[in-house]
Amino acid sequence: MDLGSLFQATALVSAIFLVILILLQRRGASLGAGFGGSGELYTTRRGLEKSMFSTTVVFVVIFTLSIFALLLIPS
Repeated sequence: MDLGSLFQATALVSAIFLVILILLQRRGASLGAGFGGSGELYTTRRGLEKSMFSTTVVFVVIFTLSIFALLLIPS
């Protein structure tokens, strides 16, 4: 297994986890919330919601770094 295929597998696995984590989050679940139509007040994240948000950020960083590594590795 060469370095390129390792980064490809890392990008694929992190992308799958990102999709799952983003779909599981509840905040702004309606389509109108994406355009500012939500009347919700800002609340702090707690418990499972906070850990899911932190895990999502970690997977975004892993995904981004693996994509950049794939761009830098010569074919």
